Amino acid sequence: MAAFALLSFTANAQQVVSLQQAVDSTIKNNLTIKQAKITEDLASEDYQQSKYNLLPSLSANPQGGYYFGKSQIAGAFAYSTSALNINGSASLNLVLFQGGQLRNQILQNKLTLDVDKTATAKVKNDLLLNVVTDYLTILTDQDLVVAAKQQIDLAKITLDRAQKNFDAGNATKADLAQAQAQVETAELNLINDQNQVDLAILVLKQYMEMDPNKKIVIERPDISRLTDIKTIFDATEVIKTAFLVNPDIKLAELQQQTYDQAIKIAKGNYYPILSLYGGLGTSYSNQAATYGSTLIGTTPIGVVDGTSTKVLGPLYQTTTSPIGFGTQLSNNFNQFFGLNLQIPIFNRFTARTSVRKAKLNYEYAELNTALAKNTLSKTIIQAVLDLQAADKSYQSSRRTFESNKEALNVTKQRFDAGLVNTLDYNTALTNYNKSQNDMIEAQYQVIFRSKVIDYYIGNPITL
Repeated sequence: MAAFALLSFTANAQQVVSLQQAVDSTIKNNLTIKQAKITEDLASEDYQQSKYNLLPSLSANPQGGYYFGKSQIAGAFAYSTSALNINGSASLNLVLFQGGQLRNQILQNKLTLDVDKTATAKVKNDLLLNVVTDYLTILTDQDLVVAAKQQIDLAKITLDRAQKNFDAGNATKADLAQAQAQVETAELNLINDQNQVDLAILVLKQYMEMDPNKKIVIERPDISRLTDIKTIFDATEVIKTAFLVNPDIKLAELQQQTYDQAIKIAKGNYYPILSLYGGLGTSYSNQAATYGSTLIGTTPIGVVDGTSTKVLGPLYQTTTSPIGFGTQLSNNFNQFFGLNLQIPIFNRFTARTSVRKAKLNYEYAELNTALAKNTLSKTIIQAVLDLQAADKSYQSSRRTFESNKEALNVTKQRFDAGLVNTLDYNTALTNYNKSQNDMIEAQYQVIFRSKVIDYYIGNPITL
C-alpha cells in the first residue's frame, strides 16, 4: 500500500505537457518574446510622442535674486545699490509649418511601430515552429526508446536460445558471443535513444523558460489520427499565400515603407520653418516706491534787487511709499506675440546629404524585400520537395518494415526448427530493428514536413 502511494505521488509530481500547453507557455514566458515586446512598447512611445509634437510648447521662467552694487530696480527706470528683484515670464511656441516633417514623422513612427509588432509576431512564429519541431523530436525519440526496449527483449530471447543450443552442443562459442553482442548493441541503442529524449525535453523546457529540474511528461497524441497528413502541395500557390501572411515578408515590406517616409522627412529640411510665439511677464522689486510731497511752509529762495526784500518759496516735504507686491505684479504685467520665420539658405549640404542617404536606405530596403521573397520562395519549393521525398521514404520504409517483420517471423520459425544458423537469424533481427527505426523516423518526418508547409501559409500548427 505504501509503495502504491509513493508511485501515485511520483506520477502526480510530474507535469503533463501537451503541444498546446508548450506553445502557450513559450509565448507567455520566453525571454526573447518579452524583449521583442519591450522594443514594441518603446516604438509605441515614440509614435505617441510624434503626435504630441504637433501641440504647442509652453514654459514658465520664474527668477529671483538679491543684487549688489548698481543694479536696476525691476519694473522701473531707476537704479539702486542693492535690490531684491523677482521676475516671472511664460512663453508659448507653436510650429505652423516645418516642411511636413512633423506629419511625416508621425507616419514613419507608426510604420516603425508596425515593424516592431511584426518582428514580435515573427519571433513568436519562429519559436512556435521550434517548439513543434522539438516536440516531434521528443515523440520520435520516445518511439525509438520503445522500439529499443522491444529489440532488447528479442535479443535476450535470442541469447537465451543460443545459450541453450550451446549447452546442448548445437551452437558454437562464436554463435553465443554474437547473440551476446546483439543484446549489448540493443542496450547501447536504448541508452543513446533515451539520452536524445532527455536532451530534447531539456530544449523544450528552455523554450518554455521552465526549471530544468522539473519533471514533465510529454502528452502523446494519437498518431493514428495523423495518417491523413496532407503531402501534396502546389509550390506556386504556397508561395503566393506565404507572401501575404509570412512575417518575414511583411517585416521587409514595412521596413521599406519606413525608409520611404524617411525620404519625405529629409526633404522637409529644404523648407522654411514658420512658428507662432507669444508670452507674458511681470516683475517685483523691494526698492520700487512711489514718491510724493507735502507743503509745510515757506522758505527764502532769494532777494529782490535794490530792496533786499526776501523772496519766499514753498517748502515741501518729500515722502516715499513702497509699492505692494500685488500692485507691482499688476503694473509691470506685459504681453507679446509674433511670427518667426526661419529660411534655410546654406547648411553646408547637410539637407542634400540626408536626402541622398535616405534614398539609398530605401533602395537597400527594397533589395532586402526582394531577397526575402527570393529566399522564401526557394525555402518553400525545397520544403514541398522535402515533404514529397519524406512521404515516399515513409511508404518505402513501411513496406520494408513489413517485409523484414515477416522475414523475421519465418526465420525465427526455421531457427527454432534448426533449419537456419544463428548468423542468419541475427541478420534477420538486425534488419528488422533497423527497418523499424527507419519507419518511425520517416513517419515523423512526414508529419514535420507537412507542418512546416502549414507554418509558411499561416495555418495553426497542431497535432
